[in-house]
Amino acid sequence: MNAPVFATLGCRLNAYETEAMKELAAAAGLSDAVIVNTCAVTAEAVRKAKQEIRRLSRENPGSAIIVTGCAAQTEPETFAAMPEVARVVGNHEKMQAETWAGIATPDLIGVTERVQVDDIMSVRETAGHLIDGFGRHRAYVQIQNGCDHRCTFCIIPYGRGNSRSVPAGVVIEQIQRLADRGFNEVVLTGVDLTSWGADLPATPRLGDLVRRILKLTSIPRLRISSIDSIEADPALMEAIANEPRLMPHLHLSLQAGDDLILKRMKRRHLRDDAIRFCEDARRLRPDMVFGADIIAGFPTETEAMFQQSLQLVQDCGLTFLHVFPYSPRKGTPAARMPQVRGPEIKDRAARLRAVGDAALQAHLASQVGRVHRVLTEGPRVGRTEGFVEVAFGTDQPEGTILEVTILGQGGAQLLV
Repeated sequence: MNAPVFATLGCRLNAYETEAMKELAAAAGLSDAVIVNTCAVTAEAVRKAKQEIRRLSRENPGSAIIVTGCAAQTEPETFAAMPEVARVVGNHEKMQAETWAGIATPDLIGVTERVQVDDIMSVRETAGHLIDGFGRHRAYVQIQNGCDHRCTFCIIPYGRGNSRSVPAGVVIEQIQRLADRGFNEVVLTGVDLTSWGADLPATPRLGDLVRRILKLTSIPRLRISSIDSIEADPALMEAIANEPRLMPHLHLSLQAGDDLILKRMKRRHLRDDAIRFCEDARRLRPDMVFGADIIAGFPTETEAMFQQSLQLVQDCGLTFLHVFPYSPRKGTPAARMPQVRGPEIKDRAARLRAVGDAALQAHLASQVGRVHRVLTEGPRVGRTEGFVEVAFGTDQPEGTILEVTILGQGGAQLLV
């Protein structure tokens, strides 16, 4: 019997949940299976998931293919129709021990359904699965799942459900356990981090959680994966200003730089809100580094509107861009809006990436000669507190924090 093979597509939360599934599958005694944890953020992501399933089926003959994740949740019939697929499992079901027990020993457990996908909107809690982390340097801790907002381009709430928070005590317990095991950095992850706490008693905010983590645990570095800047609370801004263990890097869900497009996306911020947040955060923490998600070619976007997104890179002082060429997702309001032509979307995405590459190179050049504290991720690579990759000329011990002087830049890296 062969150990299960796992494949993860999409976000860091998916990667985290794959680690949880590995433990659940091992405890159930599952063997001779391939588990594909899919993403549904774009139509292209679903296409890639189907392509990956076919490839893994060819490479693992005789193994049962189990498909889960957001695409399995939103389009279970698509994957159930694939001859390679033995089982389709929903996002809630994939995190339950009984699901994996039923798959591993169906005759004993009595679980025989080929498709196990229930209504994700009925889920009210998110368990804090205790994962020891990835590698020996950085760990990811899920504090929240789901989203209560309905951006017109986004299918994710229908794959993840409404927002649910992991209680602060569970989060703190896990982070201290990771610190005790020698991890030097923890990344807080979720679908909509700034909504954390809204469903908990006394409705605490993300900033309250961050301050409690830094007060009650010994983790050397705490990082926030991605936030909606319009929902940043005063306690979070205070932590940015006063907590050196909170890393000066934020990835922002901006999506566009034009106010009309933002309204048609049903975003909760306007262009000036994004610029003001970046100015405020950088005033509190001058070394703050920003990344952002931006969509190119959203329906009805004109060239003038797109220019606003290009200009936003400079106006917000962005360093890292995640550029998404818009693709319609069936069932979303944006899919019914007048679409931008495919070649124009492709061109705008390329131009946006070029502006992002230039911004990154300018940031790298500004760091030469400066001293940085770098967490090593491998023998010759690490990350600064601002999440810039650093290449070492000689081998270094993995998982340690080193103080180094930056000697130059090469590609997308700083050089030591």
